[in-house]
Parts: sequence; structure tokens; C-alpha cells
Amino acid sequence: MSTLNIKLVRSVIGTLPNQRKTVEALGLRKIGQSVEKPDNAQTRGMIEVVKHLVEVKEA
Repeated sequence: MSTLNIKLVRSVIGTLPNQRKTVEALGLRKIGQSVEKPDNAQTRGMIEVVKHLVEVKEA
């Protein structure tokens, strides 16, 4: 199973509440922090909501 490396590159200040909750649910708290998540439909959907705030690399 492949994984995705997700990095928070922009601040959540000024974003919509559902976008803030999505970033938090991905496990991201600070700019520059990265997490590894499984590559599945649920994760891809969460990334789609906050695609302007994160950078994604396939691992």
C-alpha cells in the first residue's frame, strides 16, 4: 500500500472552519510539519478540501 507525505505550507488563519478542522484531522499543527498517511479515497478527499494549504508527495 502506498503512502502520501502531506506537508502544511500555508497558515490556517483566515480559512473556513471546516478547512481548519480538516487540517487538524490530517494531524497537522504547524507550518512546515509533515505527516504520512495511507493513499486512500478518504485521505484524497481531505486533501482536496485543503489543497491550497498543503503540499503532497507520493511515497
